[in-house]
Amino acid sequence: MDTKELEIIDITLGTGKEATKGALIIVQYEGFLTDGVKFDSSIDRGTPFQCVIGTGRVIKGWDIGMLGMREGGKRKLIVPAHLAYGDRQVGNLIKPNSDLVFEVEMLEVRTRD
Repeated sequence: MDTKELEIIDITLGTGKEATKGALIIVQYEGFLTDGVKFDSSIDRGTPFQCVIGTGRVIKGWDIGMLGMREGGKRKLIVPAHLAYGDRQVGNLIKPNSDLVFEVEMLEVRTRD
């Protein structure tokens, strides 16, 4: 059993609306393997990524790691494999049991209030 925990490193603290469970978040991010190889980037695609957070629609590391982040904030998430894709291979670069690193900028948080 992998006991490594999710690491959340705030680079810049945002001052806007806070991401809460069920909120739609709009972010720019880059995803890296632990050796520094980039496997994904919303910045490179030119389109921010949107998802509902805390509801199982993204990897567990994001569902946990994005909560409490505020608009304007930048955060690094070091996601152990068991909170990422586990023993599944994803694409050509993400091998089974890969720890992942994400650098995320929170652009907008939309809640139902």
